[in-house]
Amino acid sequence: MIEPGRPVKDIEIDSNTSIEKIFEELSQSGGFESVNLSDGLDILTKMISDEQCLKFVSFVGAIVSTGLRGIIKNMIKNKWFDVGITTCGALDHDIARHFSQYKEGSFSMDDSELANQNIHRLGNILVPMDSYGPLIEEKMQSFLEEEYQNGVREMTTVEICKMIGKHLGDDSFLFWANKNDISIVVPGIMDGAVGSQIWLFTQKHHDFKLNIIGDANLLSGLIFKAKKSGAFMIGGGISKHHTLWWNQYREGLDYAFYITTAQEFDGSLSGALVKEAISWGKVTQKAMQATLHAEVTTILPFIYAALISKLKN
Repeated sequence: MIEPGRPVKDIEIDSNTSIEKIFEELSQSGGFESVNLSDGLDILTKMISDEQCLKFVSFVGAIVSTGLRGIIKNMIKNKWFDVGITTCGALDHDIARHFSQYKEGSFSMDDSELANQNIHRLGNILVPMDSYGPLIEEKMQSFLEEEYQNGVREMTTVEICKMIGKHLGDDSFLFWANKNDISIVVPGIMDGAVGSQIWLFTQKHHDFKLNIIGDANLLSGLIFKAKKSGAFMIGGGISKHHTLWWNQYREGLDYAFYITTAQEFDGSLSGALVKEAISWGKVTQKAMQATLHAEVTTILPFIYAALISKLKN
């Protein structure tokens, strides 16, 4: 027999209500996604506070083109995570936005006209060509040449990220990852401007190698020793899957919170709820876990603000 839960409670908010209190109200509201939002905050609070937990954050590169870059940067600056897993686009945008500026646009702009003006469109973000390809080429060739002249002939993606972070400033998530010794792994690094520049560099320096096995060795060394593990997964794709994949080797994540706009009916990894990963041994059966269907650039600033408040208290 199924036992009903608590009575649904109306949300009560006034001018003195704190953001923490709002999340508490959501937890009892019976709202369709609001409960998952409240549960996610609770999961992240417990995960970040758990000193025995190996903590992952995974995120898609596209959000680094937006102002959400500041939240990603601050979470890493705060040392909330031990490992970040992301896509090549995150490196591209971190470099480009440190040395130049993107512009606001809209989804309805004329893409042919933008192409004629040498402007790329990423959703409602405008990326001037001079702020992207040529700039990243100049910087990456310079960074890699410096390493090469210092005798480096082989690098993992973690080492590539540390190298880039050394050359950026405190507006950059890679800068803070390097400063705080947080490993950033990019399993699909060849799928982007930075990866293309690594390839281009090897055309003139045939003895230079990209060592992705080294990334696997680093992850295995962390995973096999971890007493617990947890992950905050922001968007799907390879970043989410790589996080889940490696955690199956320690029988799964103990904490897992996933934010996505994808739906599960097409069978995609991005649409799969966290609980599906239990069947694969990528999340433990007793894990604290939740999936929130929400657009992350809208919701993450509120989660971040509530986390700051809860962790402080």
